Amino acid sequence: MNANAPILTSTLPQMSDSQTYATIARAIEYLSTPGPEAADIAGLAHALSMSERQLVEMFRRWCGLTPKSFAQAVALDHARKLLRGNMSVLDTTFEVGLSGPSRLHDLFVTYDAVPPGIYRAKGAGLEVTWGYAPSPFGTVCLMITQYGVAGISFADPGREDYAFEDLANRWPNAHYRRDDAAVVPTAARIFDSTRWDPDQPVRLVMIGSQFEIKVWETLLKVPAGRAATYGEVARAVGRPNAARAIGRAVGRNPISFVVPCHRIVGSSGALTGYHWGIVRKRAILGWEAGLVSQG
Repeated sequence: MNANAPILTSTLPQMSDSQTYATIARAIEYLSTPGPEAADIAGLAHALSMSERQLVEMFRRWCGLTPKSFAQAVALDHARKLLRGNMSVLDTTFEVGLSGPSRLHDLFVTYDAVPPGIYRAKGAGLEVTWGYAPSPFGTVCLMITQYGVAGISFADPGREDYAFEDLANRWPNAHYRRDDAAVVPTAARIFDSTRWDPDQPVRLVMIGSQFEIKVWETLLKVPAGRAATYGEVARAVGRPNAARAIGRAVGRNPISFVVPCHRIVGSSGALTGYHWGIVRKRAILGWEAGLVSQG
């Protein structure tokens, strides 16, 4: 290193993960209004009380993309490209290869289904350690059982209780014990891509009906940087005429982000409903686009 080289310091104020995501969410709402082709970066920076340099720095730190590139990554036209025309991503998944982040879930996750008796008994016999932890997309509520991670939900400010109840109400007879410190290391392994390790995968457990589990297993086949439609999922599980049932099962996915229901879009490429909000769906897809572009 050149001893006379200037020391570069960040112009961006220090922000927590939740503060960063709150700012990113405001930026996504702003960018979504005119569309990426007309994205007013100067206006966005002003609206966020930041300089353009600070804005670009924040986005690059968060997802590796500029604000303009991020907007393009979650635009409708780009979502259509993710579908690759008439080629089903679920038919071509295994053509991608295993070397890059596009197969990230196969590389850092293992999963199993909970014993059927526990599901029928609405969670009786489950010991659930739960708590809140930071993520790139705001605070998350994690639920960890003796079988593995069973639930991940997003907690917006002031609605933390809802994030817990949304999961706990699915398994009302389970025994719940809160321990934030216990779930933070698992959250870090899930949301910090530098810690994804195929030799130490995160263990998941899926708690649902046989049909729901089949749908959730199918979602895991959709790689980062790609998308699938509800129709593709329906055909993949052998229920091509069950679009509504597929939609309900996708919406009931209890392990957000890791089981990537955010990668399911409408047949036109439109970013249709997401349990945790369209803004967060855009955020996750854009963040993943940055990850894939760096891979």
